[in-house]
Amino acid sequence: MAAADSASAPSSSQEAERPAAPSMPTDPDFLSCVLQPPASSSSRPDADYVALRRLLLRRKPPSALQHRMEWRCNGKGYVAYRNFLLRRIDGGSAHSTPSNSGRWVPSPGPALSEADSWSSIRDLRTNSGLSRTVSISSKHSDTERHVRFSEPAYSFVGMHCIFDSCKTSVTVLKFGHASSDLLAYGAADGSLTVCQVSEPPSVLQKLIGHSKNITDFDFSSNNQYIASCSLDKTVRVWEISKGTCIRVVYGVCSQLCIRFHPVNNNLLLVGNANKEINAINFSTGRVISKLNFDDAVTALDIDHTGQLIFAGDGQGYIYTVSVNSHTGSLSRTHKNKSNKSKSPITTIQYRTFSLVARFPVLLSCAQDGNLSFFSIATDAKGYLTLICSLKLGSRMQTIRASFCPLLSLEKGEFIVTGSEDANVYFYDLARPKNSCVNKLQGHGSPVIGVAWNHGENLLASSDSGGTVIVWKRSKTN
Repeated sequence: MAAADSASAPSSSQEAERPAAPSMPTDPDFLSCVLQPPASSSSRPDADYVALRRLLLRRKPPSALQHRMEWRCNGKGYVAYRNFLLRRIDGGSAHSTPSNSGRWVPSPGPALSEADSWSSIRDLRTNSGLSRTVSISSKHSDTERHVRFSEPAYSFVGMHCIFDSCKTSVTVLKFGHASSDLLAYGAADGSLTVCQVSEPPSVLQKLIGHSKNITDFDFSSNNQYIASCSLDKTVRVWEISKGTCIRVVYGVCSQLCIRFHPVNNNLLLVGNANKEINAINFSTGRVISKLNFDDAVTALDIDHTGQLIFAGDGQGYIYTVSVNSHTGSLSRTHKNKSNKSKSPITTIQYRTFSLVARFPVLLSCAQDGNLSFFSIATDAKGYLTLICSLKLGSRMQTIRASFCPLLSLEKGEFIVTGSEDANVYFYDLARPKNSCVNKLQGHGSPVIGVAWNHGENLLASSDSGGTVIVWKRSKTN
């Protein structure tokens, strides 16, 4: 027995002479790229390739796998979310009925357990042959991977919920004031939908009355009312709890933007295509004052004190307007050029403070893709000073942008905007180069509107296909 044992067991000298095993890279992403199927292979990779890739990707940190297993969206898991995303990239649409609005149904496919959901969304696009639809260079992928770890506040765990009952373009969406749950969106068919995004997400009211595209709306400070304006030349005020229209103000031209006065909620400020801003009494529906401009007023916002209005027109100019909170009287103070082109302003957004400017700031977005960031001199009646700007591609759609309020505490000035390539992009306006820091993929049509909730843990985005996606931001330290 001893001889047999000694024959079967190699000696220590033999072990010393045996060549050492070559060191193999331990990065699963690198190995999965090396183990791509040959170009001459069929559209389906062979079983050995699939098994090796699955094995390597399963070697990712256990925390990531556990995170995907625990993640839920409307009761559905990671696999269902992945299948839905594949259908959107393919150009398909998720099926929904009025009874399940706010929920989504995964597309038919092979049943996979949560433990088998070993691929990330990027890996899935590559395996499914969808890289031809969304092409990403290796350099850009490396940048994305770097950003994901260096900018943890931009990490999203996936879709919180999806509303896809609308059949036309969703032109504008907003969360309620100081609300993390109340969401509303207006569509090109004139409908206005109010929903809640808490579990379970559901549609609260469908407000029907406008006959054409809803251009803008605003919540009252207590979220009991919504004021909306439309291309049908009307302004309507809705009582949300009853779902009824309590006031209609008829105009002579398209009404393009609207805001409740933040201090005096009995005052509505409306910009229209007739080159004017009207101050309307909420209770009576009468126009109590108006102010004329050089072109159609396409966007506006009001500072937190209610003393200054910032309005953008159809030629790219931004105006500062003083308003009396009691009487509603309006007077123009400054006229500023936002960019060198004569493109309509699609977004005007005020914010009380910025670490970059150390003053109140203003964001403007023009239809030609120009994003401008201004500081506001409050002691000079709202005079604007351009701090920085960013030129994106020109758009055919009226695409809106928004500050990223939570992430403004980081070193930079971050904004989020939609895009005609169906992605949601995050930009740092303070970076002269490589300003894009992240993007979200999931829409199947051009993304038009974006909005953050009050808790800043949810981001809503809408597209021209009628889909509204609420994204859930991952928790960060």
